Amino acid sequence: MESAEIRRRWLSFFEERGHTAVPSASLIADDPTLLLVPAGMVPFKPYFLGEVKPPAPRVTSVQKCVRTPDIEEVGKTTRHGTFFQMCGNFSFGDYFKEGAIKLAWEALTSSVEDGGYGLDPEKLWITVYLDDDEAESIWRDKIGVPAERIQRLGKKDNFWSMGVPGPCGPCSEINYDRGPEFGVEGGPAVNDERYVEIWNLVFMQYERGAGDGKEDFPILGDLPSKNIDTGLGLERLAMILQGVQNMYETDTLRVVMDKATELTGVRYGAEQSTDVSLRVVADHIRTSVMLIGDGVTPGNEGRGYVLRRIMRRAIRNMRLLGATGTVVKDLIDVVIDTMGLQYPELITDRKRIETVALAEEAAFLKALKGGTNILETAVTETKAAGGKVLAGDKAFLLHDTWGFPIDLTLEMAAEQGLSVDEDGFRRLMQEQRDKAKADARAKKTGHADLSAYREVADTSGATEFTGYTSVAGESTIVGLLVDGVPSPAALEGDEVEVVLDRTPFYAEGGGQLADTGRIRLDTGAVIEVRDVQKPVPGVHVHKGVVQVGEVTVGAPVFASIDATRRRAIARAHSATHLTHQALRDALGPTAAQAGSENSPGRFRFDFGSPAAVPGTVLTDVEQRINEVLSRELDVQAEVMSIDEAKKQGAIAEFGEKYGERVRVVTIGDFSKELCGGTHVHNTAQLGLVKLLGESSIGSGVRRIEALVGVDAYNFLAKEHTVVAQLQELVKGRPEELPEKIAGMLGKLKDAEKEIEKFRAEKVLAAAAGLVDSAKDVRGVALVTGQVPDGTSADDLRKLVLDVRGRIQGDRPAVVALFTTANGRPLTVIATNEAARGRGLKAGDLVRTAAKTLGGGGGGKPDVAQGGGTNPAAIGDAVAAVERLVTETA
Repeated sequence: MESAEIRRRWLSFFEERGHTAVPSASLIADDPTLLLVPAGMVPFKPYFLGEVKPPAPRVTSVQKCVRTPDIEEVGKTTRHGTFFQMCGNFSFGDYFKEGAIKLAWEALTSSVEDGGYGLDPEKLWITVYLDDDEAESIWRDKIGVPAERIQRLGKKDNFWSMGVPGPCGPCSEINYDRGPEFGVEGGPAVNDERYVEIWNLVFMQYERGAGDGKEDFPILGDLPSKNIDTGLGLERLAMILQGVQNMYETDTLRVVMDKATELTGVRYGAEQSTDVSLRVVADHIRTSVMLIGDGVTPGNEGRGYVLRRIMRRAIRNMRLLGATGTVVKDLIDVVIDTMGLQYPELITDRKRIETVALAEEAAFLKALKGGTNILETAVTETKAAGGKVLAGDKAFLLHDTWGFPIDLTLEMAAEQGLSVDEDGFRRLMQEQRDKAKADARAKKTGHADLSAYREVADTSGATEFTGYTSVAGESTIVGLLVDGVPSPAALEGDEVEVVLDRTPFYAEGGGQLADTGRIRLDTGAVIEVRDVQKPVPGVHVHKGVVQVGEVTVGAPVFASIDATRRRAIARAHSATHLTHQALRDALGPTAAQAGSENSPGRFRFDFGSPAAVPGTVLTDVEQRINEVLSRELDVQAEVMSIDEAKKQGAIAEFGEKYGERVRVVTIGDFSKELCGGTHVHNTAQLGLVKLLGESSIGSGVRRIEALVGVDAYNFLAKEHTVVAQLQELVKGRPEELPEKIAGMLGKLKDAEKEIEKFRAEKVLAAAAGLVDSAKDVRGVALVTGQVPDGTSADDLRKLVLDVRGRIQGDRPAVVALFTTANGRPLTVIATNEAARGRGLKAGDLVRTAAKTLGGGGGGKPDVAQGGGTNPAAIGDAVAAVERLVTETA
């Protein structure tokens, strides 16, 4: 049974039994504590916590999941992978243990003809929690599983929680006996390789307290309602139904390994080391496609780094297998063709996925070349200093600047006989991540515990947003935090977070900045609002400072936004939609939105593109946008079902999470997008849009920055002033300026060449005198000296080589010259063949000189270059070179 059929059959089985099928949520987790969705229940977490009402009492899904904690083990074993699909059925206060157990048994053991999976009941073993007599009784007495095939396990194996205080409960696992070829008998308590877990039924009936690990926490009591959360690993079931040894041999992964074999000539099963690489490629390429499909783009932080690391591990392993050219397109096309049977959007978005993936491959191949040079220099310096461990900061530099995964640095260093200070590297990585997380947390949620906001939501409900139709209105304070702590009152000067029952303030989201303004009380107290966020669904938190008076919970208020600022932001947001559509018209659907920021009078728009957008295209896009403005198109917003929005062709932003009801913003016949932001009423209100330019912000992602309205006019007015000044200077009309300025720059460049030629000739003129100054050091002609300050490295190198060439005969010669450029000492040293025969190598001499100068250097045995930080030490460096020549010769 193919994986696509397993998925289809799962959803059909539970729909027929009263469950509402919901599509897989995006892999981009809608949870501040997670980068990516790691489990099937994550999208339902708000329902279990009581934050949001579930869409139905019974729900089923097949959720895309990514886990990377064990990424180093991927490929080394056949059990570890980064992407998997979790089939789940969920009950929110509806059926409980008996219902969940009966449904699971029916789904697994019913015949294929009856809609089940047709597993042999005699091969199924059950585990239950240590003291869960009820579950064991149901399995034994209601289902008929023999007592000898039911085993009890402890908290570590058969008790589930989210790792934090909250819902938890015992679980029961269904395991499949793969037979004696997979190990000894005795059930899952003895051998989990033979008795592989395929389905976990979690009975969420308790509330747990704080504690560490999987076992050390107290049970506080029963939950108000009992819920069911189950998870069946699609890949594991596919392994059983397809009769293969492991998940890498199932239909959706084996085809990728086969393609890798076709590209490299390396056969799976030939030897362990190449099998590891083939499995890494299969898993990581599939994960990459799924992540890019959900809007993740490669980067150096967060989920972007997860994708980058996974892609680069796959590409590196292809090169270890012998691939020399580009391979990613062939591999991802196989994944799209296979996984597209389950997720048709992958086929629809093929071009965009290819664009992002190919750009990352090109960037990494370039990084491999540049980073390898940096690594070789670091290895040389480490060895020269007598070290055997590459410093952690060097590994961090390779990662941060060149995108080298740490395992690549480890491997390449090992080839040179060095280890790497992994602790130092990970410390620097953690410092970088901690700072990024702290900055993000401070901006989005202040420093408050999210439970404080949830309590407000539970007590007062969601905040009603009135800002689409009004800029001010009466309201009531229903929640108040001072310095991140809930408080009944706040005084003048206090930093506060205020929750209102209704508000005209737009909370930052969808690329649109938050509104600012004031909240006034009848008592005369005033709160200046500087930011608005939604730390938990439905709750608008107004952040600001009490300017005057005292603020209390329950007080009636009048909330008003800065309307002028809002209108400027609305113009920018509408301009963003126009830019998006104009870019798609010009470049095709691959120019999909990858992010945006709409601020007063200006915006930036990120989109997918494998290369820079030509200036002529950007000009055409700008002209198209402004033509639309002149058509005075109406801008309308309408709330509809997500299915209706898709039917109408509305564009959705990748990575955004949408509910069943969505808001669609339509601009005449030109643009239609899913959007919750604020906009102008007519395109004529934008006035003017000026695109300032575009640049790269990551692999396959470009950014346009632009001005709108008065800001755009002011920019053009300044440009006009500059053009008028240039006209005056060069005495020409505007259209003549490029040619006239190009001519002037050409003359300037010619003059610089003449000056450089003169300077080089002057430097080389000193060669004869330097040869005459050569010392005889134990039979070696040693030329040392300091040339005039400001001599370039190229000129110094030419002079050194010229002097070396003027020393006649077979006499050993060493030429070591020094200069100061931009306040820093520089040296170039050369040796001839006779000197090298005496053991005198330029690289060794340069390292000695550069160390004295407070720096470093290196090069080949015949010529090398170095520098430092202390120009006053040049005399000492000359002496150090002379001593080394004396000792070596």
